[in-house]
Amino acid sequence: MKAVVCHDFGPLSDLTVEGIPVPDIRPDEVLIDVDAAGVNFPDALLVQGLYQIQPETPFTPGCEVAGTVIQAGARVSHLSVGQRVVGVCQIGGYAQKVAINAAQVMPLPDFIPSEEAAALVTAHATAHHALKQRAQLQAGETLVVTGAAGGTGLAAVQIGKAMGARVIAVCSSAEKLELAKKHGADEGINYTEEDLKETVKSLTNGNGADVVYECVGGDSFDAMSRAMAWGGRLLVVGFASGQIPRLPVNLTLVKGYSVVGVFWGVFTQKQPRVFNENMKELMGWYQQGKVKVVIDARFTLEQATQALEFMTDRKVKGKVVLTM
Repeated sequence: MKAVVCHDFGPLSDLTVEGIPVPDIRPDEVLIDVDAAGVNFPDALLVQGLYQIQPETPFTPGCEVAGTVIQAGARVSHLSVGQRVVGVCQIGGYAQKVAINAAQVMPLPDFIPSEEAAALVTAHATAHHALKQRAQLQAGETLVVTGAAGGTGLAAVQIGKAMGARVIAVCSSAEKLELAKKHGADEGINYTEEDLKETVKSLTNGNGADVVYECVGGDSFDAMSRAMAWGGRLLVVGFASGQIPRLPVNLTLVKGYSVVGVFWGVFTQKQPRVFNENMKELMGWYQQGKVKVVIDARFTLEQATQALEFMTDRKVKGKVVLTM
């Protein structure tokens, strides 16, 4: 089978597409014939050796796929050969076939196309877990989303609205703000033209943000750490800017807010039942039109490097997918 291979941590341009053996499955795994794989920022960090975890090389990146089960292990009871599924794998997704623990694979309803399903998992499920379990977002609260036109940012805007929050989108251009507002944002801040902290304060009558979905890092995190409401929750989701910020912890003391880490990949492993419940709710919202998958660009497996570079250039409005 064909797969994208990272032989050593380094530039994205070093990735190759090669023929490798079809993986053997364990008794608790299924083998999936992949239709589409989602492209995510952590995939690029993983390849460059910049992510929180570093797998042994060589490896195949890719953490979310949609496709069809072609083999099921002896201990797998809820999935069968020929069934359309969506699954989460830490690595291995950028390939024609992938073996995944069945606890992290679920049936895919007919009303969700494979490309949208592959793009739904990481971005929307991360935002859902972050806002529901980690922030415990309540209806009527003010949610600020940084990087609000990216895949996971746009998902947070949609899910925040579905949960009844007032959503303020933070983007780098008028075009991106327009997209965020189209998907439910009540207010928008162009941080290249406005002071982020002061504008958040102004839009909240001086109270600050109840919840911040912070996936940019750097200056964005610094500004939001100073614009929190009393009892607020500052969610640490990612560092798209490339800068991991430092928090003056005295701010959390005097402002009485919490800094909450969000590591969705580990959550799916440690709490698979909750993950599955979340995905059922997400798919219900998808069917009801409360959440939508915005696919900005499609690339072939052979174009994986271009797909990752397109995303790391921060040009993406929505999601990027690889099709097989």
